[in-house]
Amino acid sequence: MINILEYLERDAECFPERTAFSDEMRSVCYQKLKEDADRIGTALARRGSVRKPVPVFMEKCVSAVETFLGAVTAGCFYVQIDVKQPAARMLQILRTLESEMIVTDAAHEAALRSLLGETEEPCGTEILLFEDLTKTEADPSLLGGIRSGMIDTDPLYGIFTSGSTGVPKGVVVPHRSVIDFIEVFSDLFGFTQEDVIGNQAPFDFDVSVKDIYTTLKTGARMEIIPTKYFSMPSKLIDYLIDRRVTSLTWAVSALCMISELNGFSYRIPALIRRVIFSGEVMPASQLAIWREALPDAMYVNVYGPTEITCNCTYYIVDRTFGAGEIIPMGKAFPNERVFLLDGENREITQPGVTGELCVAGTALALGYYGNEEATAKAFVRNPLQPHYPETIYRTGDLAHYNDRGELCFAARRDFQIKHMGHRIELGEIEAAMDAVPGTGRVLCLYLENKIAAFYTGPADKRDITRELRKTLPGYMIPNAYVPVPEMPLTKNAKIDRKALEALYFEKKAEKKRTGTRIGGNKNGV
Repeated sequence: MINILEYLERDAECFPERTAFSDEMRSVCYQKLKEDADRIGTALARRGSVRKPVPVFMEKCVSAVETFLGAVTAGCFYVQIDVKQPAARMLQILRTLESEMIVTDAAHEAALRSLLGETEEPCGTEILLFEDLTKTEADPSLLGGIRSGMIDTDPLYGIFTSGSTGVPKGVVVPHRSVIDFIEVFSDLFGFTQEDVIGNQAPFDFDVSVKDIYTTLKTGARMEIIPTKYFSMPSKLIDYLIDRRVTSLTWAVSALCMISELNGFSYRIPALIRRVIFSGEVMPASQLAIWREALPDAMYVNVYGPTEITCNCTYYIVDRTFGAGEIIPMGKAFPNERVFLLDGENREITQPGVTGELCVAGTALALGYYGNEEATAKAFVRNPLQPHYPETIYRTGDLAHYNDRGELCFAARRDFQIKHMGHRIELGEIEAAMDAVPGTGRVLCLYLENKIAAFYTGPADKRDITRELRKTLPGYMIPNAYVPVPEMPLTKNAKIDRKALEALYFEKKAEKKRTGTRIGGNKNGV
Protein backbone atom coordinates (compact mmCIF):
# COMPACT_ATOMS: atom_id res chain seq x y z
CA MET A 1 0.00 0.00 0.00
CA ILE A 2 1.41 3.37 -1.04
CA ASN A 3 -1.28 6.01 -0.61
CA ILE A 4 -4.02 6.50 2.01
CA LEU A 5 -6.46 7.15 -0.84
CA GLU A 6 -6.51 3.41 -1.31
CA TYR A 7 -8.58 3.26 1.88
CA LEU A 8 -11.12 5.70 0.45
CA GLU A 9 -11.31 3.95 -2.91
CA ARG A 10 -11.99 0.59 -1.30
CA ASP A 11 -14.62 2.08 1.01
CA ALA A 12 -16.43 3.80 -1.87
CA GLU A 13 -16.49 0.54 -3.80
CA CYS A 14 -17.50 -1.78 -0.94
CA PHE A 15 -20.13 0.33 0.84
CA PRO A 16 -20.79 3.51 -1.17
CA GLU A 17 -23.95 4.57 0.68
CA ARG A 18 -22.60 4.11 4.20
CA THR A 19 -22.08 7.32 6.17
CA ALA A 20 -18.39 8.07 6.52
CA PHE A 21 -18.23 11.36 8.42
CA SER A 22 -20.91 13.34 10.20
CA ASP A 23 -21.04 16.57 12.16
CA GLU A 24 -23.85 18.51 13.80
CA MET A 25 -25.03 19.95 10.48
CA ARG A 26 -24.36 17.41 7.73
CA SER A 27 -22.98 14.02 6.82
CA VAL A 28 -21.32 12.43 3.79
CA CYS A 29 -21.35 8.86 2.52
CA TYR A 30 -18.23 7.17 1.19
CA GLN A 31 -19.19 7.53 -2.47
CA LYS A 32 -19.91 11.25 -2.11
CA LEU A 33 -16.72 11.67 -0.11
CA LYS A 34 -14.67 10.23 -2.96
CA GLU A 35 -16.51 12.28 -5.57
CA ASP A 36 -15.95 15.52 -3.65
CA ALA A 37 -12.29 14.64 -3.09
CA ASP A 38 -11.88 14.12 -6.83
CA ARG A 39 -13.57 17.43 -7.63
CA ILE A 40 -11.50 19.36 -5.09
CA GLY A 41 -8.37 17.51 -6.16
CA THR A 42 -8.92 18.40 -9.80
CA ALA A 43 -9.36 22.09 -9.00
CA LEU A 44 -6.20 22.13 -6.88
CA ALA A 45 -4.16 20.02 -9.31
CA ARG A 46 -4.83 22.49 -12.12
CA ARG A 47 -2.88 25.01 -10.10
CA GLY A 48 0.20 22.76 -10.24
CA SER A 49 1.18 22.39 -6.60
CA VAL A 50 2.12 18.72 -6.24
CA ARG A 51 3.82 17.93 -2.90
CA LYS A 52 3.18 21.46 -1.68
CA PRO A 53 1.09 22.46 1.36
CA VAL A 54 -2.57 23.37 1.15
CA PRO A 55 -3.65 25.29 4.26
CA VAL A 56 -7.29 24.66 5.23
CA PHE A 57 -8.94 27.57 7.05
CA MET A 58 -12.16 26.04 8.40
CA GLU A 59 -13.86 24.89 11.55
CA LYS A 60 -13.66 21.19 12.40
CA CYS A 61 -16.36 19.75 10.15
CA VAL A 62 -17.19 17.30 7.35
CA SER A 63 -16.19 19.84 4.71
CA ALA A 64 -12.70 20.07 6.22
CA VAL A 65 -12.25 16.28 5.91
CA GLU A 66 -13.38 16.45 2.27
CA THR A 67 -10.86 19.22 1.67
CA PHE A 68 -8.05 17.21 3.28
CA LEU A 69 -8.73 14.29 0.97
CA GLY A 70 -9.08 16.62 -1.99
CA ALA A 71 -5.65 18.08 -1.29
CA VAL A 72 -4.20 14.56 -1.09
CA THR A 73 -5.93 13.60 -4.34
CA ALA A 74 -4.16 16.55 -5.97
CA GLY A 75 -0.82 15.19 -4.77
CA CYS A 76 -0.50 17.89 -2.13
CA PHE A 77 -0.50 17.74 1.67
CA TYR A 78 -2.89 19.57 3.94
CA VAL A 79 -2.36 21.80 6.98
CA GLN A 80 -5.36 22.61 9.14
CA ILE A 81 -5.38 26.21 10.39
CA ASP A 82 -7.33 26.72 13.62
CA VAL A 83 -9.58 29.69 12.85
CA LYS A 84 -9.67 30.64 16.53
CA GLN A 85 -5.91 31.08 16.87
CA PRO A 86 -4.51 34.58 17.29
CA ALA A 87 -3.94 36.33 13.97
CA ALA A 88 -0.20 36.69 14.57
CA ARG A 89 0.22 32.95 15.01
CA MET A 90 -1.80 32.11 11.91
CA LEU A 91 0.28 34.52 9.85
CA GLN A 92 3.48 32.95 11.17
CA ILE A 93 2.28 29.56 9.96
CA LEU A 94 1.27 30.89 6.55
CA ARG A 95 4.62 32.64 6.12
CA THR A 96 6.40 29.41 6.96
CA LEU A 97 4.35 27.45 4.43
CA GLU A 98 4.65 30.05 1.66
CA SER A 99 1.64 28.36 0.12
CA GLU A 100 0.29 29.41 -3.24
CA MET A 101 -3.31 28.76 -2.16
CA ILE A 102 -5.50 28.39 0.89
CA VAL A 103 -8.93 26.76 1.08
CA THR A 104 -11.73 28.16 3.19
CA ASP A 105 -15.52 28.14 3.10
CA ALA A 106 -18.10 30.88 2.72
CA ALA A 107 -18.55 31.13 6.47
CA HIS A 108 -14.89 32.08 6.99
CA GLU A 109 -13.97 33.89 3.78
CA ALA A 110 -14.35 37.37 5.25
CA ALA A 111 -12.27 36.50 8.31
CA LEU A 112 -9.52 35.05 6.13
CA ARG A 113 -9.41 38.07 3.84
CA SER A 114 -9.22 40.30 6.90
CA LEU A 115 -6.40 38.17 8.30
CA LEU A 116 -4.33 38.32 5.12
CA GLY A 117 -4.96 42.06 4.94
CA GLU A 118 -3.35 42.57 8.36
CA THR A 119 0.18 41.87 7.19
CA GLU A 120 2.51 44.18 5.33
CA GLU A 121 4.15 41.09 3.84
CA PRO A 122 1.49 39.55 1.58
CA CYS A 123 1.51 35.76 1.62
CA GLY A 124 0.91 35.63 -2.14
CA THR A 125 -1.84 33.14 -1.43
CA GLU A 126 -4.91 32.55 -3.60
CA ILE A 127 -8.09 32.13 -1.57
CA LEU A 128 -10.21 29.22 -2.79
CA LEU A 129 -13.74 28.50 -1.59
CA PHE A 130 -14.77 24.97 -0.72
CA GLU A 131 -18.18 25.58 -2.26
CA ASP A 132 -16.59 26.48 -5.60
CA LEU A 133 -14.09 23.61 -5.58
CA THR A 134 -16.81 20.99 -5.16
CA LYS A 135 -18.51 22.28 -8.33
CA THR A 136 -15.45 21.45 -10.44
CA GLU A 137 -15.84 18.53 -12.82
CA ALA A 138 -13.40 15.77 -11.89
CA ASP A 139 -10.62 15.01 -14.38
CA PRO A 140 -9.65 11.32 -13.94
CA SER A 141 -6.82 11.61 -16.46
CA LEU A 142 -5.21 14.53 -14.62
CA LEU A 143 -5.60 12.87 -11.22
CA GLY A 144 -4.40 9.51 -12.52
CA GLY A 145 -1.23 11.07 -13.86
CA ILE A 146 -0.49 12.67 -10.50
CA ARG A 147 -1.26 9.48 -8.63
CA SER A 148 1.07 7.38 -10.79
CA GLY A 149 3.97 9.59 -9.78
CA MET A 150 3.34 9.49 -6.04
CA ILE A 151 5.35 7.41 -3.59
CA ASP A 152 4.75 6.46 0.03
CA THR A 153 7.21 9.01 1.39
CA ASP A 154 5.25 11.90 -0.14
CA PRO A 155 3.85 14.17 2.59
CA LEU A 156 0.25 13.64 3.72
CA TYR A 157 -0.26 16.38 6.30
CA GLY A 158 1.50 19.00 8.39
CA ILE A 159 0.79 19.89 12.02
CA PHE A 160 2.31 22.92 13.71
CA THR A 161 3.53 22.48 17.26
CA SER A 162 4.89 25.07 19.63
CA GLY A 163 8.44 26.28 19.03
CA SER A 164 11.01 27.25 21.69
CA THR A 165 12.05 30.36 19.72
CA GLY A 166 8.51 31.67 19.60
CA VAL A 167 7.96 30.40 16.03
CA PRO A 168 5.71 27.33 15.55
CA LYS A 169 7.31 24.23 13.99
CA GLY A 170 5.53 22.39 11.20
CA VAL A 171 5.83 18.60 11.53
CA VAL A 172 5.44 16.95 8.10
CA VAL A 173 4.19 13.34 8.05
CA PRO A 174 4.19 11.10 4.95
CA HIS A 175 1.66 8.52 3.74
CA ARG A 176 4.00 5.69 4.70
CA SER A 177 4.09 6.68 8.36
CA VAL A 178 0.32 6.98 8.68
CA ILE A 179 -0.34 3.69 6.88
CA ASP A 180 2.23 1.92 9.05
CA PHE A 181 0.68 3.25 12.26
CA ILE A 182 -3.02 3.03 11.39
CA GLU A 183 -2.79 -0.56 10.19
CA VAL A 184 -1.42 -1.57 13.58
CA PHE A 185 -3.54 0.80 15.68
CA SER A 186 -6.87 -0.27 14.19
CA ASP A 187 -6.11 -3.99 14.30
CA LEU A 188 -4.53 -4.01 17.75
CA PHE A 189 -7.57 -2.41 19.39
CA GLY A 190 -10.16 -4.24 17.32
CA PHE A 191 -11.79 -1.46 15.27
CA THR A 192 -14.31 -2.65 12.68
CA GLN A 193 -16.74 -1.20 10.15
CA GLU A 194 -19.41 -1.39 12.85
CA ASP A 195 -17.66 1.22 15.02
CA VAL A 196 -18.84 4.79 15.48
CA ILE A 197 -15.82 6.90 16.38
CA GLY A 198 -16.53 9.98 18.49
CA ASN A 199 -14.02 12.64 17.46
CA GLN A 200 -12.93 15.08 20.18
CA ALA A 201 -9.54 16.29 18.97
CA PRO A 202 -9.11 19.44 16.88
CA PHE A 203 -7.99 18.73 13.32
CA ASP A 204 -4.70 20.56 13.93
CA PHE A 205 -3.90 18.09 16.72
CA ASP A 206 -2.56 14.66 15.76
CA VAL A 207 -5.05 12.70 17.88
CA SER A 208 -7.53 13.48 15.08
CA VAL A 209 -5.29 11.57 12.65
CA LYS A 210 -6.17 8.37 14.49
CA ASP A 211 -9.88 9.16 14.22
CA ILE A 212 -9.89 10.09 10.53
CA TYR A 213 -7.70 7.31 9.18
CA THR A 214 -9.02 4.55 11.43
CA THR A 215 -12.43 5.46 10.03
CA LEU A 216 -11.16 5.20 6.46
CA LYS A 217 -9.14 2.04 7.11
CA THR A 218 -12.06 0.12 8.60
CA GLY A 219 -15.04 1.67 6.84
CA ALA A 220 -16.43 2.87 10.16
CA ARG A 221 -18.33 6.12 10.82
CA MET A 222 -16.83 9.17 12.50
CA GLU A 223 -18.98 11.59 14.44
CA ILE A 224 -17.39 15.03 14.73
CA ILE A 225 -18.50 16.17 18.18
CA PRO A 226 -19.12 19.94 18.51
CA THR A 227 -16.37 21.56 20.54
CA LYS A 228 -18.90 23.49 22.63
CA TYR A 229 -20.18 20.26 24.16
CA PHE A 230 -16.89 19.66 25.95
CA SER A 231 -17.92 22.23 28.52
CA MET A 232 -21.44 20.77 28.87
CA PRO A 233 -21.27 17.19 30.19
CA SER A 234 -24.99 16.43 29.82
CA LYS A 235 -25.15 17.60 26.19
CA LEU A 236 -21.92 15.74 25.43
CA ILE A 237 -23.26 12.50 26.86
CA ASP A 238 -26.56 12.99 25.03
CA TYR A 239 -24.62 13.41 21.80
CA LEU A 240 -22.62 10.23 22.40
CA ILE A 241 -25.79 8.27 23.08
CA ASP A 242 -27.86 9.77 20.27
CA ARG A 243 -25.10 9.19 17.71
CA ARG A 244 -24.50 5.65 19.05
CA VAL A 245 -20.77 6.26 19.60
CA THR A 246 -18.74 3.13 20.38
CA SER A 247 -15.16 4.40 20.57
CA LEU A 248 -13.38 7.38 22.13
CA THR A 249 -9.80 8.40 21.40
CA TRP A 250 -9.67 11.50 23.55
CA ALA A 251 -7.31 13.75 25.45
CA VAL A 252 -7.21 13.02 29.17
CA SER A 253 -8.67 16.43 30.02
CA ALA A 254 -11.77 15.70 27.90
CA LEU A 255 -12.41 12.42 29.71
CA CYS A 256 -11.84 14.03 33.09
CA MET A 257 -14.36 16.74 32.30
CA ILE A 258 -17.09 14.10 32.36
CA SER A 259 -15.82 12.22 35.41
CA GLU A 260 -14.99 15.31 37.50
CA LEU A 261 -18.41 16.87 36.86
CA ASN A 262 -20.31 13.68 37.67
CA GLY A 263 -21.53 13.22 34.12
CA PHE A 264 -22.28 9.54 34.62
CA SER A 265 -24.87 10.37 37.27
CA TYR A 266 -26.89 11.88 34.41
CA ARG A 267 -26.67 9.08 31.82
CA ILE A 268 -24.23 6.37 30.84
CA PRO A 269 -23.25 6.00 27.15
CA ALA A 270 -23.48 2.23 27.34
CA LEU A 271 -22.47 1.53 23.72
CA ILE A 272 -18.91 2.73 24.31
CA ARG A 273 -16.58 -0.26 24.27
CA ARG A 274 -13.21 1.40 23.75
CA VAL A 275 -11.63 4.39 25.57
CA ILE A 276 -8.15 5.41 24.41
CA PHE A 277 -6.50 8.37 26.13
CA SER A 278 -3.34 10.43 25.70
CA GLY A 279 -1.82 13.91 25.91
CA GLU A 280 -1.47 14.11 29.67
CA VAL A 281 -1.07 11.80 32.65
CA MET A 282 -4.42 10.19 33.42
CA PRO A 283 -5.21 10.47 37.15
CA ALA A 284 -5.90 7.01 38.52
CA SER A 285 -8.90 8.35 40.44
CA GLN A 286 -10.55 9.58 37.23
CA LEU A 287 -9.83 6.36 35.38
CA ALA A 288 -11.52 4.48 38.21
CA ILE A 289 -14.72 6.49 37.71
CA TRP A 290 -14.78 5.62 34.01
CA ARG A 291 -14.11 1.94 34.67
CA GLU A 292 -16.88 1.81 37.23
CA ALA A 293 -19.36 3.42 34.82
CA LEU A 294 -18.29 1.34 31.79
CA PRO A 295 -16.71 -1.81 33.26
CA ASP A 296 -16.78 -3.81 30.02
CA ALA A 297 -14.96 -1.23 27.88
CA MET A 298 -11.29 -1.53 26.87
CA TYR A 299 -9.11 1.25 28.32
CA VAL A 300 -5.80 2.10 26.68
CA ASN A 301 -3.13 4.64 27.63
CA VAL A 302 -1.19 5.72 24.53
CA TYR A 303 1.83 7.98 24.33
CA GLY A 304 3.77 9.71 21.60
CA PRO A 305 4.65 13.11 20.13
CA THR A 306 3.50 14.41 16.74
CA GLU A 307 6.94 13.71 15.30
CA ILE A 308 6.46 9.94 15.42
CA THR A 309 2.93 9.87 13.89
CA CYS A 310 0.54 9.86 16.81
CA ASN A 311 1.86 7.24 19.26
CA CYS A 312 4.78 4.95 19.91
CA THR A 313 3.72 3.15 23.11
CA TYR A 314 0.50 1.72 24.49
CA TYR A 315 -0.79 0.11 27.66
CA ILE A 316 -4.08 -1.78 27.75
CA VAL A 317 -5.30 -1.30 31.32
CA ASP A 318 -5.34 -4.73 32.91
CA ARG A 319 -5.42 -3.96 36.61
CA THR A 320 -6.76 -1.50 39.16
CA PHE A 321 -4.72 1.55 40.12
CA GLY A 322 -5.04 3.34 43.41
CA ALA A 323 -5.11 7.13 43.74
CA GLY A 324 -1.67 8.55 43.00
CA GLU A 325 -0.40 5.41 41.25
CA ILE A 326 1.26 5.81 37.86
CA ILE A 327 -0.56 4.34 34.89
CA PRO A 328 2.18 2.94 32.63
CA MET A 329 2.99 4.02 29.10
CA GLY A 330 3.36 0.31 28.42
CA LYS A 331 5.33 -1.00 25.48
CA ALA A 332 6.16 -0.08 21.91
CA PHE A 333 3.68 -0.44 19.09
CA PRO A 334 4.65 -3.13 16.57
CA ASN A 335 7.25 -1.92 14.06
CA GLU A 336 8.43 0.86 16.37
CA ARG A 337 11.54 0.67 18.51
CA VAL A 338 11.32 2.59 21.77
CA PHE A 339 14.26 2.76 24.16
CA LEU A 340 15.85 4.89 26.87
CA LEU A 341 19.21 6.65 26.71
CA ASP A 342 21.17 8.08 29.60
CA GLY A 343 23.22 11.28 29.50
CA GLU A 344 26.13 9.40 27.92
CA ASN A 345 23.98 7.90 25.15
CA ARG A 346 24.01 4.46 26.75
CA GLU A 347 20.86 2.35 26.69
CA ILE A 348 18.98 1.92 29.96
CA THR A 349 17.30 -1.43 30.51
CA GLN A 350 17.11 -1.84 34.29
CA PRO A 351 13.96 -0.85 36.26
CA GLY A 352 13.78 2.45 38.10
CA VAL A 353 16.52 4.27 36.14
CA THR A 354 15.34 7.35 34.27
CA GLY A 355 16.45 8.18 30.75
CA GLU A 356 15.36 10.01 27.63
CA LEU A 357 12.79 8.17 25.54
CA CYS A 358 13.86 7.71 21.92
CA VAL A 359 12.00 6.23 18.95
CA ALA A 360 12.99 4.56 15.67
CA GLY A 361 10.86 3.13 12.90
CA THR A 362 8.77 3.83 9.84
CA ALA A 363 6.38 6.02 11.80
CA LEU A 364 8.94 8.85 12.15
CA ALA A 365 7.91 12.11 10.50
CA LEU A 366 9.89 13.64 7.65
CA GLY A 367 10.95 16.56 9.85
CA TYR A 368 10.00 20.21 10.31
CA TYR A 369 8.84 22.16 7.27
CA GLY A 370 11.38 24.72 6.17
CA ASN A 371 13.44 24.27 9.34
CA GLU A 372 16.54 22.19 8.72
CA GLU A 373 18.18 23.28 11.96
CA ALA A 374 15.34 22.06 14.18
CA THR A 375 15.03 18.87 12.14
CA ALA A 376 18.72 18.06 12.52
CA LYS A 377 18.52 18.62 16.25
CA ALA A 378 15.57 16.31 16.89
CA PHE A 379 15.93 13.64 14.19
CA VAL A 380 19.40 12.28 14.77
CA ARG A 381 21.52 9.21 14.14
CA ASN A 382 21.03 6.39 16.61
CA PRO A 383 24.12 6.42 18.86
CA LEU A 384 23.60 2.72 19.58
CA GLN A 385 24.08 1.81 15.90
CA PRO A 386 27.62 2.65 14.71
CA HIS A 387 27.57 0.43 11.62
CA TYR A 388 24.97 2.18 9.45
CA PRO A 389 22.86 5.34 9.70
CA GLU A 390 19.58 4.80 11.52
CA THR A 391 17.48 7.87 12.30
CA ILE A 392 15.78 8.20 15.68
CA TYR A 393 13.63 10.90 17.22
CA ARG A 394 14.70 12.14 20.64
CA THR A 395 11.44 12.98 22.38
CA GLY A 396 12.86 15.03 25.23
CA ASP A 397 10.62 13.03 27.58
CA LEU A 398 12.07 11.16 30.52
CA ALA A 399 10.81 7.71 31.44
CA HIS A 400 11.77 4.56 33.32
CA TYR A 401 10.81 0.90 33.44
CA ASN A 402 8.78 -0.41 36.36
CA ASP A 403 9.25 -3.84 37.90
CA ARG A 404 6.91 -5.33 35.31
CA GLY A 405 9.10 -4.07 32.46
CA GLU A 406 6.51 -1.42 31.49
CA LEU A 407 7.61 2.07 30.51
CA CYS A 408 6.42 4.84 32.85
CA PHE A 409 6.50 8.57 32.14
CA ALA A 410 8.67 10.67 34.44
CA ALA A 411 8.99 14.26 33.16
CA ARG A 412 10.20 16.49 30.36
CA ARG A 413 13.94 16.61 29.80
CA ASP A 414 13.72 20.19 28.63
CA PHE A 415 11.00 22.75 29.16
CA GLN A 416 8.45 21.46 26.71
CA ILE A 417 5.23 20.39 28.37
CA LYS A 418 1.90 18.77 27.61
CA HIS A 419 -0.96 20.93 28.83
CA MET A 420 -4.68 20.48 28.08
CA GLY A 421 -3.75 17.88 25.48
CA HIS A 422 -1.34 20.19 23.60
CA ARG A 423 2.41 20.11 23.33
CA ILE A 424 3.82 23.47 24.36
CA GLU A 425 7.29 24.94 24.48
CA LEU A 426 7.41 27.16 27.55
CA GLY A 427 10.00 29.22 25.70
CA GLU A 428 7.32 30.36 23.26
CA ILE A 429 5.25 31.75 26.12
CA GLU A 430 8.32 33.42 27.56
CA ALA A 431 9.12 34.94 24.17
CA ALA A 432 5.58 36.32 23.93
CA MET A 433 5.77 37.80 27.43
CA ASP A 434 9.08 39.42 26.65
CA ALA A 435 7.21 41.54 24.10
CA VAL A 436 4.66 42.78 26.63
CA PRO A 437 5.35 46.32 27.86
CA GLY A 438 6.26 46.43 31.52
CA THR A 439 7.83 42.98 31.77
CA GLY A 440 11.53 42.38 32.29
CA ARG A 441 12.92 38.87 32.64
CA VAL A 442 10.41 36.05 32.30
CA LEU A 443 10.47 32.37 33.14
CA CYS A 444 7.63 29.84 32.98
CA LEU A 445 7.32 26.63 34.97
CA TYR A 446 4.75 23.86 34.78
CA LEU A 447 3.55 23.16 38.30
CA GLU A 448 0.56 21.10 39.41
CA ASN A 449 -0.71 20.91 35.81
CA LYS A 450 -0.64 24.70 35.59
CA ILE A 451 1.53 27.13 33.65
CA ALA A 452 3.07 29.57 36.11
CA ALA A 453 4.74 32.69 34.71
CA PHE A 454 7.35 34.46 36.86
CA TYR A 455 8.36 37.92 35.74
CA THR A 456 10.05 41.13 36.79
CA GLY A 457 8.70 44.58 35.99
CA PRO A 458 5.57 46.62 36.77
CA ALA A 459 3.21 44.97 34.27
CA ASP A 460 -0.23 44.03 35.59
CA LYS A 461 -1.44 40.46 35.15
CA ARG A 462 -4.58 41.61 33.31
CA ASP A 463 -2.55 43.65 30.85
CA ILE A 464 -0.21 40.70 30.26
CA THR A 465 -3.10 38.35 29.61
CA ARG A 466 -4.73 40.80 27.20
CA GLU A 467 -1.50 41.14 25.23
CA LEU A 468 -0.75 37.40 25.19
CA ARG A 469 -4.18 36.64 23.76
CA LYS A 470 -3.15 38.57 20.66
CA THR A 471 -0.36 36.12 19.88
CA LEU A 472 -1.00 32.86 21.75
CA PRO A 473 -3.86 30.34 21.68
CA GLY A 474 -5.91 30.07 24.87
CA TYR A 475 -4.28 26.86 26.07
CA MET A 476 -0.90 28.64 26.22
CA ILE A 477 -2.04 31.53 28.42
CA PRO A 478 -0.47 31.13 31.89
CA ASN A 479 -2.78 29.98 34.67
CA ALA A 480 -0.84 31.96 37.28
CA TYR A 481 1.39 35.05 37.28
CA VAL A 482 3.99 35.59 39.96
CA PRO A 483 5.75 38.99 39.93
CA VAL A 484 9.20 38.98 41.53
CA PRO A 485 11.51 41.93 42.31
CA GLU A 486 14.38 40.06 40.67
CA MET A 487 15.11 36.60 39.36
CA PRO A 488 16.97 34.35 41.79
CA LEU A 489 20.20 33.04 40.25
CA THR A 490 22.33 29.95 40.69
CA LYS A 491 26.09 30.14 41.11
CA ASN A 492 26.36 29.73 37.34
CA ALA A 493 24.32 32.91 36.83
CA LYS A 494 21.32 30.98 35.55
CA ILE A 495 17.79 31.55 36.81
CA ASP A 496 17.24 29.34 39.84
CA ARG A 497 14.17 27.32 38.90
CA LYS A 498 14.01 25.48 42.19
CA ALA A 499 13.89 28.79 44.05
CA LEU A 500 11.00 29.96 41.87
CA GLU A 501 9.18 26.69 42.43
CA ALA A 502 9.61 27.13 46.18
CA LEU A 503 8.27 30.67 45.89
CA TYR A 504 5.21 29.40 44.04
CA PHE A 505 4.32 26.93 46.76
CA GLU A 506 5.08 29.51 49.45
CA LYS A 507 2.56 31.86 47.86
CA LYS A 508 0.08 29.03 47.56
CA ALA A 509 0.41 28.32 51.27
CA GLU A 510 -0.04 32.02 51.97
CA LYS A 511 -3.22 31.94 49.90
CA LYS A 512 -4.63 29.24 52.13
CA ARG A 513 -3.84 31.29 55.21
CA THR A 514 -5.19 34.60 53.94
CA GLY A 515 -7.79 33.62 51.36
CA THR A 516 -5.99 35.50 48.57
CA ARG A 517 -4.78 33.93 45.35
CA ILE A 518 -1.74 33.85 43.15
CA GLY A 519 -2.46 36.24 40.30
CA GLY A 520 -3.78 34.52 37.21
CA ASN A 521 -6.56 34.12 34.71
CA LYS A 522 -9.85 32.40 35.49
CA ASN A 523 -7.99 29.10 35.81
CA GLY A 524 -5.37 30.58 38.11
CA VAL A 525 -4.13 29.04 41.35
